[in-house]
Amino acid sequence: MAKILDGKAIAQDIRAELKARVSELKEKNIVPGLGVLLVGEDPASRSYVTAKERACEETGLYSREVKLPATAAHDEILEVVHAFNADDQIDGILVQLPLPDSAMEESVIEAIDPDKDVDGFHPMNVGRMMMGLPAFLPCTPHGILQILKRSGIETSGAHVVVIGRSNIVGRPLVNLLSQKNELGNATVTMCHTRTKNMAEFTRQADIVVAAAGRPNTLTADMIKEGAVVIDVGVNRVEDETKKRGYRLCGDVDFDAVAEKASAITPVPGGVGPMTITMLLANTVESAVRRHGAE
Repeated sequence: MAKILDGKAIAQDIRAELKARVSELKEKNIVPGLGVLLVGEDPASRSYVTAKERACEETGLYSREVKLPATAAHDEILEVVHAFNADDQIDGILVQLPLPDSAMEESVIEAIDPDKDVDGFHPMNVGRMMMGLPAFLPCTPHGILQILKRSGIETSGAHVVVIGRSNIVGRPLVNLLSQKNELGNATVTMCHTRTKNMAEFTRQADIVVAAAGRPNTLTADMIKEGAVVIDVGVNRVEDETKKRGYRLCGDVDFDAVAEKASAITPVPGGVGPMTITMLLANTVESAVRRHGAE
């Protein structure tokens, strides 16, 4: 049976480190601050924002939320972003995605000051990340790297297969894992919806990351004995036995894969808590950079 990679416990360890760092900064009159913009009433977005604000409070960060209706015009959204850019209390800016009008997303992200882009989505930060230069790393990929590192799973020389090519997870993760540093040095293969004979690739992998957004993307026959499996997916599956009428599952057939893998992340409680934690880490790092703190 696979070892469970407890993202929740690892996230708590990192948050404890961040809390201590924030206390040190407060002694220098520096309070890391996160500005959050929520547009519309999407329930998932609302719950994510609430979780992030609660995490800020627990870690000692200042947070401020601006909420706009789903009908908000492009200029109204940009006005909030520009206000956050100019606000010295705000070190990090989070525009909760998706926006009701997805066509606005690119221009809104580009309007964020790259020095406050704690999601790591601004083209300038993406470019710096690709070149291995100092940059805010996107939170989910960075969280995955931290799970591997803090669980003692070696990436150097390993063959990693990443299933998924999104700009938020798949693409940046492939880049980061291949970089010449302690969190990378892996040989990386990217698979996606047009990959033929995907199992042919995943069976070769020492580490498989499933980030496709579809239940049962990775099944037990698709991995080799002893592989490490990271499940990024969060999917709602109808389940009449549950009070809400659904249950959450990942992209991996967990029970069967866990019998064959050496280590695996659960859903929930795996990658999810790490994503919020790395957002906090980026905000603290931004405050340190902006105020020239040691």
